[in-house]
Amino acid sequence: MNRVKEYRLKQGLSQLKLATAVGVARQTINLIENDKYNPSLKLCIGLAHALGTDLNTLFWLE
Repeated sequence: MNRVKEYRLKQGLSQLKLATAVGVARQTINLIENDKYNPSLKLCIGLAHALGTDLNTLFWLE
């Protein structure tokens, strides 16, 4: 489980806007949010940056 959708919604971003910001298809964001795709480290870093948070907060549960 990750917090991509939670942070995307907090930022007021659509899946398409987030996907464009990190250079992937909207479908990729959907798959990540539904834990059906394991993103590369580079993509994880890009998502964290675009969402204004860090990798630990976004991808690892406490």
